[in-house]
Amino acid sequence: MSQGPYLPDIVGSPLMYQERGEGPTLILVPGLDGTALLFYRQVPLLSRRFHVLTFPLPNDPKCTMDSLVEELRELVDKVAAERGDERVLLCGESFGGALSLSFALAHPQRLRGLVILNSFPKIRKPFQLRVAPTLLRWMPWGAMPLVRRFTESRIHSPHALPEDLAEFHRRLRWVGKRGYIRRLEILRSYDVSERLPEIATPTLFLAGELDRLVPSVREAEFMSQRMPNAKMISLKGYGHVCMINHDFNLLDYILPWLGE
Repeated sequence: MSQGPYLPDIVGSPLMYQERGEGPTLILVPGLDGTALLFYRQVPLLSRRFHVLTFPLPNDPKCTMDSLVEELRELVDKVAAERGDERVLLCGESFGGALSLSFALAHPQRLRGLVILNSFPKIRKPFQLRVAPTLLRWMPWGAMPLVRRFTESRIHSPHALPEDLAEFHRRLRWVGKRGYIRRLEILRSYDVSERLPEIATPTLFLAGELDRLVPSVREAEFMSQRMPNAKMISLKGYGHVCMINHDFNLLDYILPWLGE
């Protein structure tokens, strides 16, 4: 059974999750924010056809990519035990895509498929990742909402509604400083580019055409060309943060890909 409402800043394990809907299990893997709160628009849509799980990443300054993979495995195993050894779909956005690809390399037998949104096989310009964690440690965390507003044009789709942007900022108040900084540090050494041919899990790459934070289209093309069962779709008119948009529905892409 799922547990009750959680505060992402103090949650230490993804086993505290929320679920909604019936059907095949689809686990939404959060991005760098780690809260899972930015899936609010997609969960009601996806739960019409899927058993949807969301969970926060731990706010742990000592976590590693391997430890995050194993905590995700615990959640997947728990779901499998409750639902008759079911294999699951993972849908990861940005950092969540990196975690999902890492999971596929470690535990492919537990997966039905992958949906990777605006993600990457490694960081190709690592200078910012060397500087950003240090700056964030010294910066008052209360200043982050102002920083996000300053960088708004780089991460959102041009047609995002004002109310969606306001909700985005409201929900990101729950981001934990320690976990956020640690996830940036993890990306310094993250690199699955040479291991992509090993991922035989059916994979759908979705890439925002107007993504100014990550070269998502180029990265999706790179990854899909190296994985044996991958398909790539460019999202016309969308930036890096897609899931909060009023006109974006993951079902429109996932169901045709699954042949439904």
